[in-house]
Amino acid sequence: MDKMPKWADVVLLPLISLLLAGAISALVLLATGVNPVAALGVMIDGALGSTRGWGYTLYYATNFIFTGLAVSVAFHARLFNIGGEGQALLGAVGVTLACLMIPWPHWTIALLAAVVASALFGAAWALIPAWLQAKRGSHIVITTIMFNFIAGALLNYLLVEVMKPAGIMEPASANFPPAVHLPNFADMLAPFGIPFSPEAPANVAFLLALLAAFLVWVLIWRTRLGYEIRAFGFSETGARYAGISGTRIILISMLISGALAGMMSVNNVMGEAERLVLNSAEGAGFIGIAVALMGRNHPVGVVLAAVLFGFLYQGGAQLSFQLQIPTEMVTIIQALVILFTGALDQMIRAPLERAFLSLRKARA
Repeated sequence: MDKMPKWADVVLLPLISLLLAGAISALVLLATGVNPVAALGVMIDGALGSTRGWGYTLYYATNFIFTGLAVSVAFHARLFNIGGEGQALLGAVGVTLACLMIPWPHWTIALLAAVVASALFGAAWALIPAWLQAKRGSHIVITTIMFNFIAGALLNYLLVEVMKPAGIMEPASANFPPAVHLPNFADMLAPFGIPFSPEAPANVAFLLALLAAFLVWVLIWRTRLGYEIRAFGFSETGARYAGISGTRIILISMLISGALAGMMSVNNVMGEAERLVLNSAEGAGFIGIAVALMGRNHPVGVVLAAVLFGFLYQGGAQLSFQLQIPTEMVTIIQALVILFTGALDQMIRAPLERAFLSLRKARA
């Protein structure tokens, strides 16, 4: 029997973690002479108080949905993929090649090509750590961390020596042609007469992220492969005894995980920057770990957690600008949320489980 109800694990536990992170953040702000109530108001207004704020919040959330799903799929197979950052960088290379090498007549066709290219490049970057784990016993955490740095160095080389246009000093690719520019929310909502800020970077990739979340749900909970992935993650010995190939599950899970992380670049490279630049992933690969943990590795939870972290990113930027708070202070607030929802999860979970067990015994 579970130590506490499912709703408590999915809703109550993350809520308590958020409240604790908010309380500690308030104390930190008070110590620096900032009114935490005013700071919260600025964050809410900056992230949710206008269509521009919503556009930036959902833009960041789109990145985090992809990377959160990537971590979740691997985690169901008991694999801790922290290489989402590097896989997203390689996915960005795939998007750039797809957009620049072929003269696409319309963004819809270019989007399909970019999705395929980003998924293939991201999956290819995850394949080597997966093979090392399955065949050589190399720990997936170590190899994926190392491959993040290799991906960063490789991208730097490509942008400086290979993909940079002649006569340009900035390490960046050429601008994508207008035909492959993705429509943003303003373009998408204009036919319905709904006004939206044209400056907001949220674009059609957000809908792609929601579709990816639905497909991951179908994969993990409605297919035989998903059952095998969960069985392997629950008990490797039992899964092998049942005839499930551990090598096959490790490779497939990591390929899907890498593909999802690579697809993030459709949003930030094709949808927002419209060219490839250094550090295009912007740390979203690491935020995806916290998103997956907070979302309990379920696609619905991942989407909600991604929106929360999108709010923290956009609200934090507004907080830094409007109240002249150092960016390091905003980073501390974000880190506290990650700390309580991820690293200190057991600190909150244990007393909550004891409380529900005591309540159950009292009723019995």
